[in-house]
Amino acid sequence: MPSLTFTGIGSGLQISEIVEAIVGAEKAPFISRANKQQASYTTDISAVGALKSALVSVSESIAALADADNYQLRTAKGADSFVSLSSSQDAQVGSYSVQVDALAQAHKIMSAAIDGEEAVGEGTLTIAVNGESFAVEVSSTDTLSQIRDAINDSVDNDLVIATIVTDDDGQHLIMTSKTTGLENAITTTVTDTGDSNDTDNLGLSRLAYDVSDPDPLNHITNLAEVTAALDAQITIDGTLVVTSSTNVFENVIDGVDITAKKTHDVDDDISQISFSENNANIQSGIADFVKSYNELKKLSDQLGSSSSAGGGALSGDSLLRGVMNKLRQQLSESFDAGNGSTLSLSQLGVESDQYGVLTLDTKILNEYIDSDVDGLQQFFVGTDAAEGFAASIETLLDFYTDDIDGVIQNRIDSRTAQLDRLDDAYLAFNARMESLEARLYAQYNAMDLIVAQLNSTSSYLMAQLDNMPGVVRQYRK
Repeated sequence: MPSLTFTGIGSGLQISEIVEAIVGAEKAPFISRANKQQASYTTDISAVGALKSALVSVSESIAALADADNYQLRTAKGADSFVSLSSSQDAQVGSYSVQVDALAQAHKIMSAAIDGEEAVGEGTLTIAVNGESFAVEVSSTDTLSQIRDAINDSVDNDLVIATIVTDDDGQHLIMTSKTTGLENAITTTVTDTGDSNDTDNLGLSRLAYDVSDPDPLNHITNLAEVTAALDAQITIDGTLVVTSSTNVFENVIDGVDITAKKTHDVDDDISQISFSENNANIQSGIADFVKSYNELKKLSDQLGSSSSAGGGALSGDSLLRGVMNKLRQQLSESFDAGNGSTLSLSQLGVESDQYGVLTLDTKILNEYIDSDVDGLQQFFVGTDAAEGFAASIETLLDFYTDDIDGVIQNRIDSRTAQLDRLDDAYLAFNARMESLEARLYAQYNAMDLIVAQLNSTSSYLMAQLDNMPGVVRQYRK
């Protein structure tokens, strides 16, 4: 924009108004056309974005039905202060009694009291648990605290935790196995270079403990056992005794894990556990699908409306028409249900009214679940050879909704690129209009200057004529 926008002193013309009118006349068609294009692109992005969100909701609602792990679930009952339960689809329907006889314990051993400033001994201390071992070197000046640190800091130590407890008699080195169970008992052996005796109760040998020999006469017990290594034990149905190195009994009943939490005393009631089939998620999954589809249908009707009062944003659009037609086709198709039979949604109580709105008859659905849940699962999930209903819906909708190369995302990307090009076109057009405005001001200012010069010359000539003898001046009234 030129800095001088008010001229016309010489000619008397309203140059600013003239230039603005000319530039405005040039701008109007472009701005009108650009605004319409921008509104069209923006509306389209918003409309297909709403369509994509609705399609994603349908896909998410059907996803659980496409997963075989969500069928024939088990409800476990009977968890209490003594046991907790978890079960998989493999759990058989049934009831059991469970008594917790013992909880698993980690082995803990303790040294006799040793003065905190005393050097314990010299040599090698080897610690073993369940066939694995590591060794620490003990110098002739190491105290009990330094031995503790050497044990805990060893990069090879995944077996025990060493601590020190101090009482009135002195310090005690305590070693606790990191894992529970009878097989994870601790054994400590020493190579006592201080007195060359590896089993006496002097020097480093004071930390020796080995009761692995079947003959008790060969046991080395220079360390005292604080807590015995114990397996957990439960009794099922009064006769079946089961042990575990941890308090978790995995798959102790097919598909069932039992965790022991507390032992039963003599006066405690035995825990009663049971497992039943739970297919409630199938009904809720189908209900969610029906709801999300009906919401999609409502949005589709709005976007595709062609009423005289004003069409929807996607009225007559092939994208909307295509995806809805394909979905409706899928809803009416039959899929393999195993044993040579096929199944369709209508047989499960899902019907479409005259407007395309779905309804679910839960009574019909539950009757089918009770009679053939395996066939129902195959209908929705499919097999390795062919997709089921739910899986096919997911595949179809993914074609449209994929965030990278889905049909709708490609459409959005295309419209976004068009908006970017429109912005570039507007910037270029605006630069041309500024150039035109500057050129017009230059032209009109030049004309105004010429007119001013002509007026000045005219005034000079008239003044000269007025001063010439014999010239009669005429004055206009």
